[in-house]
Amino acid sequence: MPQAAATISGIQKMVLYETRARYFLVGSNHAQTKHRVLKIDRTEPKDLVIIDDKHVYNQQEVWELLGRLDLGNRTKIGQKGSSGLYRAVTAYGIVGFVRFLEGYYMVLITKHRRMADIGGHSIYKIEDTTMIYIPNDSVRVTHPDEARYVRIFQNVDLSSNFYFSYSYDLSHSLQYNLTSLQRPYELWSSAASPAKVEAHARSKQDSFDIFEDEGLPTQVVYGLQTEPYYKYVWNGKLLERIKDIVHPDWLMYIIHGFCGQSKLLIYGRPVHITLIARRSSRFAGTRFLKRGANCEGDVANEVETEQIVHDASVMSFTAGSYSSYVQVRGSVPLYWSQDISTMMPKPPIRLDQADPYATVAALHFDQMLQRFGSPIIILNLVKKREKRKHEKILSEELYPAVINLNQFLPPDHRIDYIAWDMARYTKSKLFNVLDRLSMIAENVVKRTGFFINRSDFYCHTLRPDDRWRDVGGCVTIKGRLQTGVLRTNCVDCLDRTNTAQFMVGKCALAYQLYALGMIDKPKLQFDTDCVRLFEELYEDHGDTLSLQYGGSQLVHRVKTYRKIAPWTQHSKDIMQTLSRYYSNAFSDADRQDAINLFLQVYQPAENKPHLWELPTDFYLHQTSTMALPYNRRSYTLWWSDGVISYLPVPYDEVACEDTMKKVKVKRLNRFDESIDIYTEFFKPYELTSFDDTFCIAMTNSAREFMPKSVGVDPSPFTVRKPEETGKSVLGKSSKEETVLQRKTAASAPPPPSEEAITSTSEDDSEEDRDDEGSVSQRSTPIKLLTESGESSRTQEEIQMHQTIKEPYGLDLSKCPADEDMLIYERFARLGESQHTVEKTEQINVANIISFFHISVTSNASTSPRSGRALVHHLPVRTAGYIRCVGCYATGLFLVV
Repeated sequence: MPQAAATISGIQKMVLYETRARYFLVGSNHAQTKHRVLKIDRTEPKDLVIIDDKHVYNQQEVWELLGRLDLGNRTKIGQKGSSGLYRAVTAYGIVGFVRFLEGYYMVLITKHRRMADIGGHSIYKIEDTTMIYIPNDSVRVTHPDEARYVRIFQNVDLSSNFYFSYSYDLSHSLQYNLTSLQRPYELWSSAASPAKVEAHARSKQDSFDIFEDEGLPTQVVYGLQTEPYYKYVWNGKLLERIKDIVHPDWLMYIIHGFCGQSKLLIYGRPVHITLIARRSSRFAGTRFLKRGANCEGDVANEVETEQIVHDASVMSFTAGSYSSYVQVRGSVPLYWSQDISTMMPKPPIRLDQADPYATVAALHFDQMLQRFGSPIIILNLVKKREKRKHEKILSEELYPAVINLNQFLPPDHRIDYIAWDMARYTKSKLFNVLDRLSMIAENVVKRTGFFINRSDFYCHTLRPDDRWRDVGGCVTIKGRLQTGVLRTNCVDCLDRTNTAQFMVGKCALAYQLYALGMIDKPKLQFDTDCVRLFEELYEDHGDTLSLQYGGSQLVHRVKTYRKIAPWTQHSKDIMQTLSRYYSNAFSDADRQDAINLFLQVYQPAENKPHLWELPTDFYLHQTSTMALPYNRRSYTLWWSDGVISYLPVPYDEVACEDTMKKVKVKRLNRFDESIDIYTEFFKPYELTSFDDTFCIAMTNSAREFMPKSVGVDPSPFTVRKPEETGKSVLGKSSKEETVLQRKTAASAPPPPSEEAITSTSEDDSEEDRDDEGSVSQRSTPIKLLTESGESSRTQEEIQMHQTIKEPYGLDLSKCPADEDMLIYERFARLGESQHTVEKTEQINVANIISFFHISVTSNASTSPRSGRALVHHLPVRTAGYIRCVGCYATGLFLVV
């Protein structure tokens, strides 16, 4: 059976040339062997006129064409002074075309940066864009409000977390993209129309095939181009005007969300861990202005998060090993909102419309069944018990809606509902939040399974694991498919949701690594290099999504729930809370207007009120309020046709007639450059530096997280002590803060107790502290001095004593000089005089201050500070502990 491969876009670089009457956009592939030309008319004041001649030019033909255009557009024939053709800008893609009240603008990508690599397919982040007005100044009809619309449109920062790829469909999951390549040949031949077959026959006559001349069978490969999933495409409306006019290579779809990739080195074997978050472009907006769902079942803050794990030693999709796991977050699918006019930190929740038959929830879960299959598992993290009913309102409405929908579904495919008050669980002294989340994650992953494109290893049969046998999903001869998805929500789907998703992702990562043959048990421990790397990815992911929706970074993180967050984190939490409140109160309205204009939810016109004059955007997102629906959906058969018959496999991934229409198939030679991923990735025609390659620059577990000590186990699955870690997840601001956090996590001051942590999340950051919140009084035990004046040394202390001479430049085993003794006695007496002592107590300084020499064996910091005496404070004497103040520069200690 002939293989299939994704088609690489033939336009990856473009140059815009300008004349007085037209723009000429010349696009080429990366090797600049094939060129296409778009002609854009500049004489139309309000219409967009684009001509694509569909001809493929070589480099010589393009130069000749540009030379003729330059000559023909000069003011006088033969004049050499001023050229008639100007090179305006160099770009890497078209974002789209937009019009407000005057003429059309063209938005081009001028800078991009590689962020990830999946099987040789590069994913880029937009770094900079330019917005070019198309009509000439001589025909421009000015409008006084045009500049204001341009400013609002540009409030959407395209250089902030927008991603695209020339060869990989980012709007779909890896499971969809790879299963599309594995469909049989008969389906491809049926999908090809007679017109395409005839065109292929004509092109075959003009082409030269060495295999046919030698009597060998032609090596045919089917180039595939899938239709994007427009729910996660953010420039779909901007490209709608030219979609049917230009060649598909000109169309480049972008997603919004997050993309990060790190390299996990397992004894030198590279494993890439990629995290991709796709934010929905429907019912999109900011925190308090977009809540619940609209009339079409699209919910606010809906994000699809996919973690991809693949063995980077083999690049090909067909020969390599690739695994992925998908989960979703989104607002509660009901008609609800919060009134922000009261300027309260937590505006009251109100239900806007009664929905007794759960029509909105039915539309939402119908979309999920089509894309993910069954089972759909809801993890609802909102509060259950409150003094004043707030979050509980949502649970009381969502649970009956799920019960109503489930009574019409087959028993094997019903929606699972898990309600867990994570905030209350966090405040309890008796329970561990992450342990409970681990149990939920284990059950979820076993039910949904995960995707992998290869069958089980023989080692799984030789050394079977009980947990591996219970993993669900759909098992095929070519691997496993994830069927169903976990849908997590709290109120804002930020802090609590991100922690819950991290725990589920951590559990799925263990199964993915086990399926790839990297570990012998599907279990990962905290404080390993692998989990630290994964935790950093998820915290960057959570911070990015929180900034997009809530206006600030995460308030509570995974370390907060593990009770190891440093004391400096509390001040950061307060600042993030204030930042979130300020953003919600003062800047969210402008951001919402910008999103509505960018997504073309609102399109300006002469006879319409301006965007800033609308009292609300409710009617822009609720289209059914403006017209009565012609066909009312059934309350009982609430799913789309054909969905139930293929469950648990998602309908979008089934090879049926409807899905085959969304795939364009083209017969190609296997050496055609439009499917040659090797040339696309390695670019052998370019001179590149090894140090500048992306795989060297990406985050590396051995470089960033593994301890630098000699003799340490290099396995990324070995549990490290806090002081051994090569990098702290929270220590991103500076080296000093990193050192402080490591010391804080290891010893003093103690972290807050379980009851001191408020209920995490967007809303939890604004909760009042619980009365029972207090700081634990535990401290690090200190070894008592023995009679000989020496403490029992551990191996670490001996090693520290051997290396302490290097930073300080002196031997602490020698007695200090008399000068140092006098200085120390003066400061010791000064410090003693600061304490309040009862008058009745007889004080003899000679009894309480004694100078003696001891060997340095305590756990003090050894950071060098030239010319300064380092004083180390240990806990006050209570129940067998002592207080010791020491001067490490002189080797003297004061025992009180």
